[in-house]
Formats: sequence, C-alpha cells, structure tokens
Amino acid sequence: MTVLVTGARGRVAGALLALLHSAGIPARAASKDPDLLSPPGGLPAVRCDLADPSTFDTALGQVDSVFLYAEATHIDAFIQRARAVGVKHVVLLSSSAVLAPDAAEHPIAGPHLAVERALEAAAARGDFEATLLRPGVFATNALQWAGPLRDGRPVELPYPHSYGDPIHELDIAESALAVLTEPRQRGTAHLLTGPESLDFTEQLAVIAEVTGRPAPYTAVTPAHWKASTSGYLPDALAGSLLAYWASHDAIPTPLSHTVEKLTGHPARTFAAWVADHANAFRD
Repeated sequence: MTVLVTGARGRVAGALLALLHSAGIPARAASKDPDLLSPPGGLPAVRCDLADPSTFDTALGQVDSVFLYAEATHIDAFIQRARAVGVKHVVLLSSSAVLAPDAAEHPIAGPHLAVERALEAAAARGDFEATLLRPGVFATNALQWAGPLRDGRPVELPYPHSYGDPIHELDIAESALAVLTEPRQRGTAHLLTGPESLDFTEQLAVIAEVTGRPAPYTAVTPAHWKASTSGYLPDALAGSLLAYWASHDAIPTPLSHTVEKLTGHPARTFAAWVADHANAFRD
C-alpha cells in the first residue's frame, strides 16, 4: 500500500506522515508547495494543489490510498483521476460541522459537505471506498490565544462559556492511520471528539495550570470581536464563528468514543495537548 497524504504542511497530515513512516508504510507527502516540506525519513514529496487539476496525475501515480483535505473546487476531477489510476480508498478529513442543519450554506461546513457527497457518490458507483473522518473542535484552535497570552494580555472572548470538544491532532492522525490500515473500518463516517466538553474559560484555566502562566480573559461584545478580527478574518467566516459559539453558549458538547474505538486508547485530554504545545504559550 502506498498512501498519498495531501495538505502535508498541515498538523494532522504531518502527524499522519510520521505515523505511516514509523509503521513502515510507503507514503508520499503532497502539497502545493512541496519544496517547503520536510517529510519524515526522507519520504518523497510531490506537488498536488487541490485547486489545480493539472497536478493530480503525477501525485496520484501508483497510489493505493489517499488522505484528502476537503477542497471542493475540483473534487470531481480529483475523483476521476483517482479512479483512472486505480486508487482503492480515500479517507477524507471532513468536519462534524457537516451534521448541522444549515451545513450546505455554511462557509466552513459547505465545502466539507460537498466533498463528502462527491466521495459518497463515487463509492456508490464502485469507483473506490470512501471513509469520512468528522472531527469536532481542533485543540489547535487554542493557538490563536498564544500571542496575547505571551504578551501578558487577556484573551478577548465574545462567548466565554461557549463549549467545545477539543481534540488533539495526533488523535485525528491515529484515527486516519486506523482506517487506512484496517479494512473493517472503511466505508463509513466516524465522528471524532476529544474526551472532554470544555468552555473557553475552562480551556484557559487548563492552559494556565499546565504552563504555570496566567491565562486571563475579558468578555467582549460580538461586534467588538468581529471588528477586531476584520483585518485577517473574512466577514462571513467571522459571522459564522460567532453564530457557532452562540449556539454552544452554556451548552456542553456531546462526546463520542470513536477515537478509542479506532485507536485502542482514549482520546488525549486538552491538558495533554497543552503540554505538547506549552512553548507556544510561553515567551
């Protein structure tokens, strides 16, 4: 089996490549900027820009399985080329956001849902098997607080008590390895969550405890937060995040035990994730 890992500069893909290398499974790191990659163990790097179909054939050559990021622009072309070269299995890094009633119109969930539907149609035709991984809130989202905390400033929170289910990127990668290597786990959708439902104030408290540094916050209005992010966050995306946080305000997130089912161990706690990334929150 040879696995093409797209989006190889991402944290989940990078962790998966390391796992594949350790397991002795041939893999290929793919990115639109392969020169910026440093794959573990000298694994080959290839150019695969999911927004540029001209890069698909070279990347997919002699590949059995694909770990795919959700880029919907040319998913039909990607599926066609994957089928043509004999790919047997595609594992999609999707999102639990696709389960929301308005997912098709959502700026984050919509592209993930479009790719899911395209892959499910391909699997129904017999093109290849398709497995969907639907993680909830990435623990790495907490890195957005690292800058203010390093500077000794409070984190601005429009909904301090909005809950999430932070999941370690390594748990996602290990789940991907499991479905890539265990045939009985293929061909279905897996909802992945962390082991705890924590609101933002609780997450900051964990960061303070693990790092030994203060992690203060201040409550701000949604309008203030949106204005403060206007220089780097598209208006529609900012609005969607605010709506998501509002919908989870004071409402704990339901948890799954899928990580343990797939990997054989419980999902890592948020404290474990902070310990693995503690330097990001320190000077």
